[in-house]
Amino acid sequence: MLSPESVNLSNCDREPIHVPGSIQCHGCLLACDETGESVERCSENAAGMLRAQDGPVLGQRLKALLGAEAAGQLREALRRADEPTAPVLLFGVTVAGGRRFDVAVHRYDGAAIFEFEPAAGDDGLALDHARGMLARVRGLTDIDELVEVAARLVRDMLGYDRVMVYRFAHDGAGQVVSEARREDLESFLGQWFPESDIPQQARRLYLRNIVRVIGDVHATRCTIEPELDPAGRQLDLSFAHLRSVSPIHLEYLRNMGVAASMSISVVVDGELWGMIACHHYAPRVLPMTERVAAEMFGSFFSLHLQALKQKRSLQVATEARRALDRFLQRASRTEDVLDLLRSNLSEFAALMPCDGIGLWLGGVWTAQGCVPPADAIPGLLGAMVTRPARMIDGPAEGKIWTTDSLARAWEPAAAFSEEASGMLALPLSQLPRDYLLFFRREVAQTLDWAGRPEKVYETGPFGDRLTPRKSFAIWKETVRQHASPWTDADREIAEATRSALVETVLRHNEMMAEEREKADIRQRMLNEELNHRVKNILAVIKSLVEHSMQDGRDITDYVDSLRGRIQALAVAHDQVVRGAGGGALAELLGAELSPYGGGARTRLDGPGVRLDARAFSVMALVLHELATNAAKYGALSRSEGRVEVSWKIEPNGDCTVDWREHGGPTVVDTGRRGFGSALIERSVPHDLDGDATIDLVPSGLVARFRLPAQHIVAVAPVEEAGTAAGTEAAAGESDVLSDCAVLLVEDQMIIALDVEAMMLEGGVGSVVTAASVNEALRKLEGLTPDVAVLDVNLGTRNSAPVAEELRRRGVPYLFATGYGDQSMIPDGHQDAMVLPKPYESGTLLTALRALLEAS
Repeated sequence: MLSPESVNLSNCDREPIHVPGSIQCHGCLLACDETGESVERCSENAAGMLRAQDGPVLGQRLKALLGAEAAGQLREALRRADEPTAPVLLFGVTVAGGRRFDVAVHRYDGAAIFEFEPAAGDDGLALDHARGMLARVRGLTDIDELVEVAARLVRDMLGYDRVMVYRFAHDGAGQVVSEARREDLESFLGQWFPESDIPQQARRLYLRNIVRVIGDVHATRCTIEPELDPAGRQLDLSFAHLRSVSPIHLEYLRNMGVAASMSISVVVDGELWGMIACHHYAPRVLPMTERVAAEMFGSFFSLHLQALKQKRSLQVATEARRALDRFLQRASRTEDVLDLLRSNLSEFAALMPCDGIGLWLGGVWTAQGCVPPADAIPGLLGAMVTRPARMIDGPAEGKIWTTDSLARAWEPAAAFSEEASGMLALPLSQLPRDYLLFFRREVAQTLDWAGRPEKVYETGPFGDRLTPRKSFAIWKETVRQHASPWTDADREIAEATRSALVETVLRHNEMMAEEREKADIRQRMLNEELNHRVKNILAVIKSLVEHSMQDGRDITDYVDSLRGRIQALAVAHDQVVRGAGGGALAELLGAELSPYGGGARTRLDGPGVRLDARAFSVMALVLHELATNAAKYGALSRSEGRVEVSWKIEPNGDCTVDWREHGGPTVVDTGRRGFGSALIERSVPHDLDGDATIDLVPSGLVARFRLPAQHIVAVAPVEEAGTAAGTEAAAGESDVLSDCAVLLVEDQMIIALDVEAMMLEGGVGSVVTAASVNEALRKLEGLTPDVAVLDVNLGTRNSAPVAEELRRRGVPYLFATGYGDQSMIPDGHQDAMVLPKPYESGTLLTALRALLEAS
């Protein structure tokens, strides 16, 4: 017996209602061993109800007690009774003496349990009613309509005075959301019942017994004999339909004036969503056939309700996803997703009803609308992490957290309860770090309780327990520091939002990490390639200088030859840089080989093949490497050496390229392979899925490359290989330049001196040089030139201001740039002539003549 000081709301939760030691007396019970052979326990009314032969029921064999045929039916049913939640049901079993029973058979906790109820004999009428009910609700697509119709259908089928659909809230309290009743009865619709009205152990049993029948709240109970087995245990009746009722619950029903009741559990996603509760104001025992029909309807109702909830969840998620998709599209085009989150709070606030929204991201608080003060956020989040059971209605790691009363969960929240009483939190990471928080303002609401929700402490007829309230008149309670509860739809939207945001943030972080890694790799490769290429270029220039001197020409020829070869080398380098657009194989070969003598020392033979962007880029590197190696170590390092390159299209569409060197130094294969050799041998197989073979024969290097057909974008008629551009002007044309004044804007002094010399040697009358924009503008104050040459980049500025002034005066001008395209040309001047750097005399003079003639 509990002392008065220890009485509290957990008393009811500790009542062992699954082992009451008795049953309801409208049926009887036999408990046998697991084989079902002999009776080990029975209800005290078993002998009278079964009309057994004289003598005790306990210890008898079923065959002797019930007759051979009935005992055989029960043992066969027991063989099929694998799941206690779904007992095997037998209808119209005739026992010895001729009486007929409906029998429920299940096995649990080492006992075979047989429950006997007088046969109803309705010839399937109840099942026909159930099928009709299922047909009525099958086509309903709205949850509220389904709930409303269900109460009316159950009352029409079973005839109870009142049928209510009772739904549990997240705090365990329940509300009557649908009702069908006798007209003379008061309505319970909309009323709330506290969580304590249905103790936790009772809720667990409602999950085990879908249908629970109480035939008469005033009836006596029939005890189980013997009360304890040899091990001192009571018979567990968790799955027995005849299980007797808790005295507290009986008193509760009597206080309501209810004489009989029946409930159908509504189970959604494995949890008790609510109940269909039936009240009758006179004793009423529901026969097994009607109980089965009610169970069928309840199961279908639960499944249909779950399907509609899932459909609604899908619709809600779809709508949220559409809104989120707009965000994700913007996120895909931005580098700073976190800043995008902060700037799009208003769109997230529109996803569900809320009064304010805040983002705690990286320790920075961003908010809109009615939210807690910024200085309260760290404490609020800290309490949520350290005390989730108190802070949140339904805590789950990495899931949605909600509460409709922050002040109840965290006392300091009372200071701002009017602005923010409800909170829905979306964790944006598995660690307690970043959150998207929705807030709702306080809503002062009045709850209609079915009597005062709390129980009173009394010593009643059942000992020192909490006595059920005796009045069910409506008792109104005004509730403050509460917000509108968060609905399932809100949580579904929030979960869809959380999933999308977490996915976006994670994907963004992964992409950023991947891009950083790729950028690091590209940077290292670029540095290595740049280092290698610069060394090659310097080596080639050194070779050009030395070989030009060995030719024994005079200084003028030497300078002209060296200048032309360096210009050709620049053109080849420009082809490599701009190779992303693809191009002709012959042009690429011409550009790469022209610095080493062009047609005099090289022979190119093949059809007009065009390579796609990938193949052009790869072959540019390979051919550049072959050409520079030939110039440094191979055939092109000697005046008598030559290179032959031929290519053809194979029947399958592949292109084979053969490179042969003759007349160079005797080749000795030392077995050493540097970066350049690896690039030649591995680039085509690795990048193009083609083939590359390199042979170092004594007469010179021999290489063959196979370029797969998918990289060949066009085959044109045979063309001559390209050569380096630039021709000298005809002598007769020099008079066009003889009287002209040229403004040269160039910030590199050595280059400026070289260009001045080119123009003066070509017949230009005078050259005025400026090293900066300001200097050029100053010189233009006292000079109007005939034509101007403007370097695009002048240190930290470009030459656009000078071009604007020249355009204003009508002076023609051209831009000079070392870039391979026009991306650096100032806006508004894209129609100007562009001259590639380094400067070449013939090209420069021809361009100046063209500008003067056009003006």
